[in-house]
Amino acid sequence: MIAEIGLAVLWMAAALAVLQLFAGFSALRPSGKVLGGVVRPLAVMQGALVAVSFFCLIDLFLETDLSVKLVAANSHSMKPFIFKLAGTWGNHEGSMLLWVTIMAVSGGFVALIEKRLREETLLATLAGQAFVSLGFYAFLLLSSNPFERLPEPAPEGQGLNPLLQDVGLAFHPPTLYVGYVGLSVAFSFAIGALITRDVGPAFARAMRPWVLGAWIFLTIGITAGSYWAYYTLGWGGWWFWDPVENASLMPWLAATALLHSASVLASRNALRAWTVMLGVIAFSMSMVGTFLVRSGILTSVHAFAVDPERGSFILALLAVYIGGALALFGIRASTVTEGERFSLVSREASLVFNNVMLCGILGIVLLGTLYPLLTEAFGAKVSVGPPYFNPVSAIFAIPMMLMMGVGPLLRWRKDKPSRITATVAVPALLTALALLAVVVLAPGIRLLPLLGIAVGIGLAVASWLPLRGRNLRRTPLSVWGMVFGHFGIGVALLGAASESAFSTERLAAMNVGDTQSVGPITLKLISIEPVAGPNWTALEATVTASYNGGAPVTLHPQARTFSSPPGERTESALHTRWNGQLYAVLGNEGEDGRWQMRFWWKPFVPLLWLGGLLVAFGGLLALLGRVAQDVKRLRVGDKIAFRKARQEMLK
Repeated sequence: MIAEIGLAVLWMAAALAVLQLFAGFSALRPSGKVLGGVVRPLAVMQGALVAVSFFCLIDLFLETDLSVKLVAANSHSMKPFIFKLAGTWGNHEGSMLLWVTIMAVSGGFVALIEKRLREETLLATLAGQAFVSLGFYAFLLLSSNPFERLPEPAPEGQGLNPLLQDVGLAFHPPTLYVGYVGLSVAFSFAIGALITRDVGPAFARAMRPWVLGAWIFLTIGITAGSYWAYYTLGWGGWWFWDPVENASLMPWLAATALLHSASVLASRNALRAWTVMLGVIAFSMSMVGTFLVRSGILTSVHAFAVDPERGSFILALLAVYIGGALALFGIRASTVTEGERFSLVSREASLVFNNVMLCGILGIVLLGTLYPLLTEAFGAKVSVGPPYFNPVSAIFAIPMMLMMGVGPLLRWRKDKPSRITATVAVPALLTALALLAVVVLAPGIRLLPLLGIAVGIGLAVASWLPLRGRNLRRTPLSVWGMVFGHFGIGVALLGAASESAFSTERLAAMNVGDTQSVGPITLKLISIEPVAGPNWTALEATVTASYNGGAPVTLHPQARTFSSPPGERTESALHTRWNGQLYAVLGNEGEDGRWQMRFWWKPFVPLLWLGGLLVAFGGLLALLGRVAQDVKRLRVGDKIAFRKARQEMLK
């Protein structure tokens, strides 16, 4: 009965989306204004119904209802609670229902709380959101029904992919999806503003919190996904330029550019066309990522195995939404005025420069991701990896990060370079000293890690300069957010470059009692013992590690075996110090009875994920600051409107 309820309310939500689309666009005509009053309630009801549908699916997984095809294919009665819950979205159909749920709930919140837009622009925005939602409703209901019943209940479920049986599944996909789908709201705002010719500061102020929220979740999702793959796959890498990894990076790059462009439009009434176009591009990258993950054209540990028909459906949606948005932009481009002008030396110009750099990196990643697919279609297999992505993207990334240290110090509209020369001298000097120190102390270091360490240190210091001379207690949260965000980028760059430059690896065949060393650490294999978990068995190694002869710590890497479905997975053991991380993996037993062990010493690699969290924290501070400013502005506006109304009554 729960499955039938979930499917029924999903159909009802799709019907409400049709009504919302019709009422929203009809209300833009003089003859249909009476329908404007129902658009907001329809959006709220639609969000509530889809949420009910998703909670029904959660209940089916928690109860392990094996009469439902999706549950039988992706769950098991003996799975721990957290994996039953996460199994709801650890598959194609469930993850698409989560996608639609977030989209509908976001639209409902826009309808409930958005008061900064003109009414007709808001109606067009909600109609655009309904239009986007309809395609995904059709995709779910016609080709990916999550509530489909089996003719007869299965005796037992097939279980979840062993690689997904990790707590990371509970956090990584939902945060990433909130980011993906949050960009659909920015897309709808852009469409609504184009339809009503209302591209201005009010539009940017209304869109900015939604972009910020999506960007924060994307940042957390990418950071969490990087760490999850790092410790789960057992390869010791934090980023592989896998096409599905790139699928999450591309919308983040576009959203970062959109965020800065929207801030300029909101504050200085400039970059109007940039903001609208980036709103379209950001959601386009989300759609491209969805197509790559679910079309079946990729072979990746991250991708869902989906038949090509579903991929064709998503490709058709991509063509309709993005093609339609670009066509609308072309038609209305003449109505999107240039906005206020600014000097070549100004904060606006620095933001435009960085947006160009971000778009350059986006183009490089998009080309490198799609090129192997295009060549394969013509019968040639080409592999594109770090030798392409790292140096080519660095051409744009390094100048961008240098500008990040300078741009926030510039004034709006117009400035003189001489005014900030003394201020930037300190981080510039530290960058040069770091460059020289690394060259002297590590003469064999490669160019890119060398530049990464130097620029990371310089940016980390320069990010705090905007606070110079300010009363810190009265400094707006948005400024603190910018400082922490830029500081996080510098910290993450320093961690990534240090790991790339100084990481050491040791492959060893060891008997119990043998010792090995990796970097400054001495390791000893104490024992290999069988252990059992809630839904797996494993061989567990006990290894002691001593840093430069200090007190030993104990690690327990495992080689796990799962029965439902059958599969194996390494469970790496990590030991984190202030200056790096030890990474240990247990391999197979050789014919001579020795065990294959793999160890890495990765200097300062935790800074990479700490930096990602600092970036997200900076975004959160900026979001809170912007929301507080908007609330204050609305209250002032309400007071002014009340006074005017009172004066009119007294007259």
